[in-house]
Amino acid sequence: MAGSAGTPGTPRVLRAMNDRAALDLLLEHGPLSRTRIGKLTGLSKPTASQLLARLEAAGLVRATGTSEGRPGPNAQLYAVNPTAAHAAGLDVTPGRIRAAVADLTGRTVGEYELPTPGRRPAQPVVRQVTDALNGAAHAAGLTRDDLRRLVIGTPGAFDPGTGRLRYASHLPGWHAPALLDELAAALPMPVEYENDVNLVAIAEQRLGAARGHGDFVLLWNQEGLGAALVLGGRLHRGWTGGAGEVGFLPVPGTPLVRQVTKANSGGYQELAGSQALPRLARELGITDVPSGPYAEAAARLVARAADHAGGPYRELLRTYATRLATGLASLVAVLDPELVVLSGTALASGGEVLRALVQAELEELAAPRPRLVVGDVQEHPVLRGALESALATTRDEVFDTSR
Repeated sequence: MAGSAGTPGTPRVLRAMNDRAALDLLLEHGPLSRTRIGKLTGLSKPTASQLLARLEAAGLVRATGTSEGRPGPNAQLYAVNPTAAHAAGLDVTPGRIRAAVADLTGRTVGEYELPTPGRRPAQPVVRQVTDALNGAAHAAGLTRDDLRRLVIGTPGAFDPGTGRLRYASHLPGWHAPALLDELAAALPMPVEYENDVNLVAIAEQRLGAARGHGDFVLLWNQEGLGAALVLGGRLHRGWTGGAGEVGFLPVPGTPLVRQVTKANSGGYQELAGSQALPRLARELGITDVPSGPYAEAAARLVARAADHAGGPYRELLRTYATRLATGLASLVAVLDPELVVLSGTALASGGEVLRALVQAELEELAAPRPRLVVGDVQEHPVLRGALESALATTRDEVFDTSR
């Protein structure tokens, strides 16, 4: 007696597995011929032809031209149909909401930025989110009803037990008890929420410096100091979503900070966060300290310091590297990761010079010696991670041809 449609090994399930394998190959390699798909999947030419015909009829692939420059007749090429589905991501900070829409291949097709200045939002958060999403959808030639999924990245994390945003008291308007219910009612697609630094780690894991690594730490220093922990290939979020909130970590070299959530700061943040760098520069006798927001000022200072071979700027970089390594030593002692990715403008602007200094200091302070690298995803990494997260689930749904 034949098994049910959902039984592993039945023709329907096997077809679905082959379909998914072919679609993943097309995403990875771009347009491929029937012969090439057959070779990569191990399928015969007739089976590969049937597979492509099935996916084309379902609107998941489309013919994109023919191969050229090779001996013999040109072969028809096939690619994932980018318009088969769209997903969206939002990157939320106290000063703005940045939104983007991506097609099924991952290409960004629409972007929009909504300024949100001030301690008290001029518009309710639900209105801000829908306006930003509408702007990105319009830029893509779509409406928000055309979007399959949305991932919103914020500082802190929404506690899975209470639905309240924690560890981000500086984000105005996002702490209302009913906020998640109100957003769910206002948006026509499934919505997921993720910590912003976790999303940077997703971007680096799928597109950047952490590809192929299942155990790594991403250290982020921009508006705040935080970390993302990937263990066994999966994000570790913690019981309340607070794993990686290392800015609150007590560290040597700075007084204990008490009531850290009220202060929205902690020892490691005070020692090595962006706001500490202008103060450190002045202590070292640097007079042309950049003004403006801490993250921008810190990035400019670190970039200048990386270009100097000596003097107070090089001392600034050495001291900064020691402070960074002080907190990292605790992380690697507990987690023993394979890799540490340095990300955020205050770290990336130091490039290889800062990375080498932190690596050397960490090897003095910790027994585990993970390799340190600078992140590859430099342009809007939180937003890129939100899109990658939304696309992963969207592809699982759209590519499931067994239904």
